[in-house]
Amino acid sequence: MPVFEYIAINDSSRQVKGMLDADSAQAARAKLREMNLLPVQVGETTRTKKPAREVSVSDLLSKPKTLEIALFTRQLAVLLQAGMPLLDALAAGLEQIESKGLKKVVYQIKETISEGAALSAALNQHRRHFSQLYINMVKAGESSGALEIVLFRLAEYMEKQLALRRKVTSALLYPCLMTAVGFGVLFFLLTYIIPTITKIFLQLNRALPAPTVMLIQISAFMRAYWWAMLAALAALVLVFNRYLKTEAGGAAWDRLKLMVPIFGKLNRKMAVARFARTLGTLTKSGVSLMDSLEIVKSIVNNRVIARAIEDSQESVRKGEDLATSLKRSYVFPPVVHHMIAVGERSGQLEDMLIKVADTFDDEVDTTLLGLVSLLEPTMIVIMAVLVGFIVLAVLLPIFDINQVVQ
Repeated sequence: MPVFEYIAINDSSRQVKGMLDADSAQAARAKLREMNLLPVQVGETTRTKKPAREVSVSDLLSKPKTLEIALFTRQLAVLLQAGMPLLDALAAGLEQIESKGLKKVVYQIKETISEGAALSAALNQHRRHFSQLYINMVKAGESSGALEIVLFRLAEYMEKQLALRRKVTSALLYPCLMTAVGFGVLFFLLTYIIPTITKIFLQLNRALPAPTVMLIQISAFMRAYWWAMLAALAALVLVFNRYLKTEAGGAAWDRLKLMVPIFGKLNRKMAVARFARTLGTLTKSGVSLMDSLEIVKSIVNNRVIARAIEDSQESVRKGEDLATSLKRSYVFPPVVHHMIAVGERSGQLEDMLIKVADTFDDEVDTTLLGLVSLLEPTMIVIMAVLVGFIVLAVLLPIFDINQVVQ
């Protein structure tokens, strides 16, 4: 049924906004009058005007962020824990949502549930906004009768994933920004400042030092062919992206991400932390181990680790324990399968997986701090060498001219 957004006047002569479902705009206006509201403007929402599979630019721009979904999930869990029925909790949650995109989605979920569907079934109709992990955990919570507990775990899981992502982004933002600014300054020097200075040296008709000649040649090349360099860079990025989309290219890139010095360890630790936290959250919420492994396989964002999880899934299906199957893959650090083995023996696999995730989250923090402390002096040294070369190439002819004058 189409969903309409409306602006109306209530009994207190105040303007109110909201959404309702109706067969047509005329029916929507009739519903508003039944609610003692005077319709001012009624229009069908963008989402219901288009086929379900069509995604517009406005849909992409209004797509709810993970933080907004996490906040909504926590609010819904609090309301359910307070004893409020699901429909009432969704209605109350709608009043707290600021995102227009998320408000539309939650309203449609509420309407689907009011027609007799379960929450997981309603969420399944919005898989572009809610992940398979989210839907499966809600389904497990409904089956176990502990939906509010599962929602709290979901909110905590999303908040921890966001916190980890922010740490990585904030740690690498400054070095990346300084690198971009540094190379921008060098490009300006080589294409504008250096040609002006070296023009004087060329007018003297004297033999120039090798560093000065090299600098002049580099500057002339960049001034003449900067557009070709940009085009080559764009073509290289395009070819590289297409290569990554192939199975062989994606696998090779994911393998390189785990093997490259320094960054490889960071990528491995982040993937292991994501694997352990997701698997622990799912199994603790009542999702079966096989289903949990199937979901985790798609969220590790690394084909090498996903293939190792898939092999472990087959081994577990044949009766082997999870720790032994993970150990055989040689992808996960030894501490992971040792801790998982302890969890399987003690019957506390879920708690042990969360401990593994916490451990590797802490190691990611430590690695990031070490990486940033290493990147900053490295960038300073590189920029100092490049600027020093430019200064030397400019000063050498000046010293030569000074000696001739004397």
